[in-house]
Amino acid sequence: MQEYPAYLTKGFTPYDPIELWRLTEEKVCRGDARKYTDFYCVGVYGGISTGYTVGCCLRCVFCWVNFSRDFPDKYGDFYSAEEAARRLVKNARKKRFTKLRISGAEPMLCKKHLLGVLDRVAGKGITFILETNGIPLGYDARYATELAGYSDIHVRVSIKAGSLRGFEDRTGARGDFWELPFRAVEGLMQAGVSFHVAAMTDPRLMPRDERRNLLRRLRETGYTDWIEEEACDPYRTSLVRLREAGFDIF
Repeated sequence: MQEYPAYLTKGFTPYDPIELWRLTEEKVCRGDARKYTDFYCVGVYGGISTGYTVGCCLRCVFCWVNFSRDFPDKYGDFYSAEEAARRLVKNARKKRFTKLRISGAEPMLCKKHLLGVLDRVAGKGITFILETNGIPLGYDARYATELAGYSDIHVRVSIKAGSLRGFEDRTGARGDFWELPFRAVEGLMQAGVSFHVAAMTDPRLMPRDERRNLLRRLRETGYTDWIEEEACDPYRTSLVRLREAGFDIF
């Protein structure tokens, strides 16, 4: 990878998401610290304390997060696992919320930081929701087993595509990595971690045949639970990313 990739543009060259994961960690991880841009509470999940962090290993064209995803050098400050956990819990207590999450990026980058945060919030009667694209979980077979050591977590695995071509076209990553989120599902089931699957099945982006293939592949993993089907919303950042990549759905 010659230079760090921002949002996709027409005619992009597909990248290796594992290489991008490593490059991103060099920019946003420092020991047990990770870059964040803010800590706040929002109403989703019935009310949740959120740490908005920086850095992802995919470049989805429909992504809503701010441009820290694309330009991590320009955004955020480093917070240790202890400080991030303290802020998350403090904000939750203020609002009497019982859920925490790391959002705005891929939370499973910077593993030392994430596990450090989970260690510090364990036993406080708070559920930690991990929203992941499944790439780190699917690639690192030990990750699900490590998460199984925490009783108060729930993982949301967001599957971006139901085919090699769809994965490459809409995430920018090489199509041969499209199976990793399904491996993440298998790993979570085997480890006994609480989780559910979300999928970007918006028909403006995913053809009907591809959706059927996604559901078939999920059944092959043994997953039979609820699927949260996502739609692409017209956030300003999403509109820019879609336009630059050559998608016209609004």
